[in-house]
Amino acid sequence: MTDSKIFKLPVRVYYEDTDMAGIVYYANYLKFIERGRSEWVREIGMDQLKMKADGIVFAVRRVECDYLGSAKLDDLLTVETVVAKVTPARLMMEQWVKRGEAVLFQAMVTVVCMNEGGHPVRLPADIRRMVQDS
Repeated sequence: MTDSKIFKLPVRVYYEDTDMAGIVYYANYLKFIERGRSEWVREIGMDQLKMKADGIVFAVRRVECDYLGSAKLDDLLTVETVVAKVTPARLMMEQWVKRGEAVLFQAMVTVVCMNEGGHPVRLPADIRRMVQDS
């Protein structure tokens, strides 16, 4: 892992996030970590609309995750995001969903840049710098 700072995003569990048992439906943890990455991108000053206008978008290439506990209706969670590795073509992010200090979900997410045609491209140098400086 790099010396990157951990970005924290609070997330409240709403009724729509839960299943019939009243716990967070497993797929919604992926939504929570997506929000964490999206807000992190904003926090470091990256403009995804400008990137798109320039013909480049981020795409999730791979997610490795573990479900370690259950969140319930009205829980206040924290999504933590940190840069784990940056290569010329990939960005790897470690993410956790916590309730207090308890880790409920953890993931390693690999993100790539793609052009308008859907083909992978190298991370632009300015984006790589922003990510490495975060």
